[in-house]
Amino acid sequence: MAVYEDGEPVGFTYGVPGEPGREWWREYLDEELADTSTFSVSELMLRPKWRKQGLGEQLHAALLADRPEALAVLTVDTKRPRLQALYESWGYRKVGERQPFPDSPLYAVMLKELTPAA
Repeated sequence: MAVYEDGEPVGFTYGVPGEPGREWWREYLDEELADTSTFSVSELMLRPKWRKQGLGEQLHAALLADRPEALAVLTVDTKRPRLQALYESWGYRKVGERQPFPDSPLYAVMLKELTPAA
């Protein structure tokens, strides 16, 4: 999903539904969830000119609107605590930390419960 203003790109976001039975984030939970269907948020980007106006949250909400999954998951570099706090303000909770490769950053694993579409 991309957003433009007068033909100029403002930002974009995308993600994919998770494959049932391959919820890699489960290892971070103590409790068992009844519905583990997951939408993985892969990227959210706004160009600097359009940041700090609430557009990121609107773009994110539009991406997740009417999703049939019970949860959304994303990762955030742990060296970006303000970004992690922003996602927490959008309803995510940190459930663990993950370093997928030895030379990759350490990421906060964040989950959000999605409200079923009425």
